[in-house]
Amino acid sequence: MTYLIIVVSIVLIFDFINGFHDSANSIATVVSTKVLSPFAAVVLAATFNFVAFLAFPLRVATTIGKGVIDPDIVTLNLIVSAVMAAIFWNLITWWLGLPSSSSHTLVGGLVGSAVASNGFGSVIYGGLIKIGVFIVIAPLLGMIMSYIISVIVLHLVKNRTPFGVDHWFRRLQLISASAFSLGHGGNDAQKSMGIIWVAMIATGHMTKDSEIGLWIVLSCHAAIALGTLFGGWRIVKTMGQRITKLKPFEGFCAETAGALTLFGATHFGIPVSTTHTITGSIMGVGATKRISAVKWGVTTKIFWAWILTIPVSAVFGAAIFLFLRLFL
Repeated sequence: MTYLIIVVSIVLIFDFINGFHDSANSIATVVSTKVLSPFAAVVLAATFNFVAFLAFPLRVATTIGKGVIDPDIVTLNLIVSAVMAAIFWNLITWWLGLPSSSSHTLVGGLVGSAVASNGFGSVIYGGLIKIGVFIVIAPLLGMIMSYIISVIVLHLVKNRTPFGVDHWFRRLQLISASAFSLGHGGNDAQKSMGIIWVAMIATGHMTKDSEIGLWIVLSCHAAIALGTLFGGWRIVKTMGQRITKLKPFEGFCAETAGALTLFGATHFGIPVSTTHTITGSIMGVGATKRISAVKWGVTTKIFWAWILTIPVSAVFGAAIFLFLRLFL
């Protein structure tokens, strides 16, 4: 029982770091357009991270709990290995200022730990492929939708004064930033719920048919909201300023596109990266001005972080599992 409490605590620490690491996703655009101060932005994002459990069914949690590796082979050592791998990669990319995916680092950690534990047959490849495909689809959808929304908005405001456009979209961006934070909390907190749920199943405290307890739901949303409150300012600079310069109406378009993508993915139970989604959305907005407005050198570094996340996290997960097996 003591080990289970330790494992749940480690998962909640990961959830906290997820919020800390990904707070930039929620607030980068609204801060870079100077609609909100950094402090006001993180308070807004944290609030909507927490209340997201009221808006979405727990389908992403089910995918993480049952759809990546065979739940029958899960042990507490395996969970610790996967989550510690995810924490390490999150902290490394946070330190480097790279907006990598907390979702995919967790998936990578699970896969690596499972392979080290029970071989390649323990991986559910259909679920892994679906998640891998959305590494491409999520940012692409965000990019396409933000481009379309931007074109529509530019057409609607073409006869308006710049001051008037700025005035209205500063208000509208509060709505779009809130919606994106809601989607972020809805998709990301559920990943930690799925891990705690499968840990409870592995130790006999729940069965595969048990519903995820309210205490799990609330603790995971609270952890990610607290992490968001602490913020990740290194990544904010990359997301909000170094990809392309943003005005309030552009921030609104990017956040709206990102929120719609997250809402759809969460509805269908697909764990996607909020980082990938908002990065693609910001790029789509930048491309409406001209292709050169997007700083492709910066995005190339981000893409490399995306590509490396799952395999590097898998190696970390396998190494940590083998280490724990020697001593525990």
